[in-house]
Amino acid sequence: MTMDSKLVILFFAVAMAIASSAMASDPSPLQDFCVADHASKVLVNGLVCKNPKYVTEKDFFFSGLDKANNSKSRVGSIVTPVNVAQIPGLNTLGISLVRIDFQPGGLNPPHTHPRATELLTVIEGTLGVGFVTSNPENRFISKVLKKGDVFTFPIGLIHFQINLGNDPVVAIAGLSSQNPGVITIADALFGSKPPIDVNVLTKAFSLDKDVVKYLQDEFSD
Repeated sequence: MTMDSKLVILFFAVAMAIASSAMASDPSPLQDFCVADHASKVLVNGLVCKNPKYVTEKDFFFSGLDKANNSKSRVGSIVTPVNVAQIPGLNTLGISLVRIDFQPGGLNPPHTHPRATELLTVIEGTLGVGFVTSNPENRFISKVLKKGDVFTFPIGLIHFQINLGNDPVVAIAGLSSQNPGVITIADALFGSKPPIDVNVLTKAFSLDKDVVKYLQDEFSD
């Protein structure tokens, strides 16, 4: 193989690596904006653009993130999203955010964002956070955060947050997708519809069948 041939192969290998990296996140916009037309019935990867002539400032605006939502849920936390569903103007811009409110002891259960990296900032309180790396290492990386601290959760990795203090906690998180998605692990596995076969979960988690059935009943509500 000649030197020129090797250089050509190297060039294409680098190009493919760059292309693969680029496809791992939201695509870049090809115009100033593409305000989502939520009324459109057309299915595309993302959302159809509204006619720019009918775009107004309301398409880029959301109000009320300063107010705490009711965090009296089963796990003691509530997430207020601000993504393309709330701000149509985020369509194609590859970014969104959430506000998370925690009661004392409240938990944002182990979950993953299949399409986004998360950058979380604690606004008030003390928060324990952590994520687990992929197989085979499954390393647990954790940190206690206080007001003003920032922590990153890499794309796709299972992570959680828990209020370690006696007062409510408020956190704001930015995400690198207009629609990051969320898969709460326990809900997905034990609350799926239709239910996953009991034998699968029994073997996967080394649990008694009665325990699996109990969990499926709990998470199916």
